[in-house]
Amino acid sequence: MIKLYGHELSGNSYKARLLLELLNLDYEWVKVDLMKAEQKSPEYLALNPFGQVPLLVDGDVKLADAQAILVYLARQYGGETWLSTDALPLAQVVRWLSTTAGEVRQGLENARLYHLFGATNINIDRAHQKADHILTQLDKHLHSRLWLECDRPTIADVAVFPYVALARDGKIDLNAYPNVLAWIERVKQLPDFVPMAGV
Repeated sequence: MIKLYGHELSGNSYKARLLLELLNLDYEWVKVDLMKAEQKSPEYLALNPFGQVPLLVDGDVKLADAQAILVYLARQYGGETWLSTDALPLAQVVRWLSTTAGEVRQGLENARLYHLFGATNINIDRAHQKADHILTQLDKHLHSRLWLECDRPTIADVAVFPYVALARDGKIDLNAYPNVLAWIERVKQLPDFVPMAGV
């Protein structure tokens, strides 16, 4: 059986869990207590030397990094629906995976880490500026479309969704981004959607 190691307040753990649910796959959730630094234990580091969550174990496959996990699950179990192999739609989706690891992380995720978890190594003014920039771009992008790419839900939506939906944890008001708010509600209406605390 697939195992997903993660923490319930981790947006990156949540996006992997969300795709497992949307694909209707059986899996075991293994909590890694970040407050007790279990991700740095010898047992966990033997599975994932990076000492981070999430971690997916599927038979002999061990994959760290939320974006990599989304790609693996989509291609292994989701077929063309969640991640096309055609060049252009594949590139369009991968662009959003990069955006998630870049602008979304530098803005929305960092603001959440600062306000919710008390991370002191974050420039909060810069994080809020980055958050406003990516939310503005998202709102414009979603002005004339329901989903980020391909006219259907893809792993692009799953990747971007968590930290956008959790923006209020980072003291970021989403009311100025009506298209983003409408998209969040569409994601929540997907069959087998599972919420995260705060979403």
